[in-house]
Amino acid sequence: MADLQQRIQKIEQDIQMTCEQIGRNRSEITVVAVTKEISAARTSAVLEAGIEQLGENRPEVLLGKQEIIQSGAIWHFIGNVQSRKVKDIINQIDFLHSVDRMSLVKEIQKRAKQTVDCFVQVNVSGEASKSGVTPSELEGFIEEVVAYDKVRVIGLMTMAPFTDDKDVIRTVFRSLRDLRDTIAAKKLPYAPCNQLSMGMSNDFIIAIEEGATHVRIGTALVGAESEGDG
Repeated sequence: MADLQQRIQKIEQDIQMTCEQIGRNRSEITVVAVTKEISAARTSAVLEAGIEQLGENRPEVLLGKQEIIQSGAIWHFIGNVQSRKVKDIINQIDFLHSVDRMSLVKEIQKRAKQTVDCFVQVNVSGEASKSGVTPSELEGFIEEVVAYDKVRVIGLMTMAPFTDDKDVIRTVFRSLRDLRDTIAAKKLPYAPCNQLSMGMSNDFIIAIEEGATHVRIGTALVGAESEGDG
């Protein structure tokens, strides 16, 4: 898949250049390949190309791919998860990027066999179409999580508005970083909160500039199924 190798190389160059410009270490940034729109075969090719962090957002697709890809991948669940679906996926993933309500925390507590590394999703932009706790609710939400030892809050996640206005995007990402810093300063054992999951194909450079530790890149990295074998 020549196209895949080219995409990976281009993303890597962009990340390296950005890190050099702003004085960040490349090792601080994890690229999660969002494979939700591609087949298990193409997802396997992404893994074989050296990208081991894979992001899915539908339980049935995740589980279907795991039947085929049985080793080598680190699985991130990046979509909203219904409480009734928690039992299906929570012991099949390494990271959950979308903790957005206490009922979900309680269901994870009930179903998880071991502690799950989670990002709390924050609706920084305030858009009605987006899930997440509000910035004003965040500290109280984190405080409540202390009662549930199967949930470890390693960081915060958000999605910026889909816009060409880079200042708007930057403001959202910077706000999430400030919220992260506030929680991290508390030094809570169950919520170290030193990670930031933000930035997708169209805005991951800005996200890295604003402190992202995990960028979730789909089409720009993995291409589209219609491209075939490139």
